[in-house]
Amino acid sequence: MTTSRPAAVIVLAAGEGTRMKSDLPKVLHTIGGRSLLGHAIAAARGLDPVHLAVVVRHERDRVAAHIRECDPDCVVADQDEVKGTGRAVECGLDALPADLSGTVVVTYGDVPLLSGATLRDVVRAHEDGQYAVTVVTTEVSDPAGYGRIVRDADGLVARIVEHKDATADELAICEINSGIYAFDGTLLRAALAQLTTANVQGEKYLTDVLGIARSGGSRVGAFVLDDVWQCEGVNDKVQLARLGAELNRRTVEAVMRAGAIVIDPATTWIDADVSVGIDTVIHPNSQVLGATTIGAKALIGPDTTLRDMEVGDGASVVRTHAELSVIGAGCSVGPWAHLRPGTELGPDSVVGSFVETKNLVAGTGAVIPPLTYLGDTTIEGRTTGATGESL
Repeated sequence: MTTSRPAAVIVLAAGEGTRMKSDLPKVLHTIGGRSLLGHAIAAARGLDPVHLAVVVRHERDRVAAHIRECDPDCVVADQDEVKGTGRAVECGLDALPADLSGTVVVTYGDVPLLSGATLRDVVRAHEDGQYAVTVVTTEVSDPAGYGRIVRDADGLVARIVEHKDATADELAICEINSGIYAFDGTLLRAALAQLTTANVQGEKYLTDVLGIARSGGSRVGAFVLDDVWQCEGVNDKVQLARLGAELNRRTVEAVMRAGAIVIDPATTWIDADVSVGIDTVIHPNSQVLGATTIGAKALIGPDTTLRDMEVGDGASVVRTHAELSVIGAGCSVGPWAHLRPGTELGPDSVVGSFVETKNLVAGTGAVIPPLTYLGDTTIEGRTTGATGESL
């Protein structure tokens, strides 16, 4: 069955994230060259929803500005003083058309490894099963602290029990709630209106929507996610590093499967938006960052950092730091070169050792000798005199 276009995706990004112990809002911390929220927005856009809303509160203006940078078409929804994920989703819906119907997906701004492909699978399972609610679950060996998924005799989701409220039998359940859902939009809006804050935490719980759906005779299904990493959130800087390392492992593996050669994946960092051509070799201790594109059959590293670079086919870049510059096809750069922003090296140019450049435009075949600084200038390409001597 073909998956329909979801009516909306609502990304929850209102939390303060106090455990990060940072002046920077949690969802603006980065891994793989994107903010956590940027990863969440990219995954949501992978569904091609009719509407995409991000719910904000903490550092509202700062986060909203970043949302506009990531995706100007996102709707920014403000959560009010009422706490809870249920209220956050309600605020997200309130920012969308009142007659919205169809599938509504709820995700989070701090779950960076969740993919658009997984969300498409969730929507497909939700619609094929004709569920009112589909909760994404996963199984873990140590479920302590997580809400447990309690199923009925038919294998459907009966309820979600929080750890502190679970019985001994329920504590033995290893299937947990990821907090990611697909809802029937009409039911969701009606159920959210029934939520109250009459609980110990004084919050509107999104999980209560499942009970409301069940009491109305609707079916609640589960999508079991085998890849636990995709539903793991970032709560502190230890988790930030852990998920960053896993994302990098996946990115490097994808680059190799696409045809590049990475000599030592353990010491190579490649950002999510990088493109690397076939048979390009990346040597150890190299970082390829930002929106860098590298052509085919190039040699990168060792000990090289490239950020927002364009590197042509067959270029060699050794022990070099370069950013916001262009290295043409067949160029030889380094070792120990520093290309600062605005450098444009024509094809087959040579940059020697201990060279620094800035706002330099070099023609085809130009040679920049060792121990040279060139900035804010243009040099012609290499020419040959009457005697055949290179000039």
